[in-house]
Amino acid sequence: MNPRFHHTLTIPKSAIDSNGHVNNVLYVQWMQDAAIAHSNSVGDTLARQMDEGSTWVAKTHTIDYLKPAYEGETLVVETWAESFKKVASIRLYRFLRGEEEIAKASTVWVYLDTHSLRPKAIPEVVSALYM
Repeated sequence: MNPRFHHTLTIPKSAIDSNGHVNNVLYVQWMQDAAIAHSNSVGDTLARQMDEGSTWVAKTHTIDYLKPAYEGETLVVETWAESFKKVASIRLYRFLRGEEEIAKASTVWVYLDTHSLRPKAIPEVVSALYM
């Protein structure tokens, strides 16, 4: 199994919607925040990507909401790169309130050439950072 990264957050009042729980769009923001923090922690930084002329872009997000979350709660977003194909990687996420899983998600990230704006092969040195 790939190493898992843990990103902790406390839910602010601004995240709460008219139903009294976290608005669904915040989960996508938190997924991105966790993915960036994980990438930085393994050395796949924005600076490294810029030097190479590459970037990651999201192709699809899928989220299963299992239980609501509320203001003031602490959540842990657990994330890891599940697989790598030629130009894409699947990243998985679990949203945990203590030991309780309240949501699970995935993103397909595509590796992009910043000059041509076309997908490019993920170098082995990059995929190895996540294993």
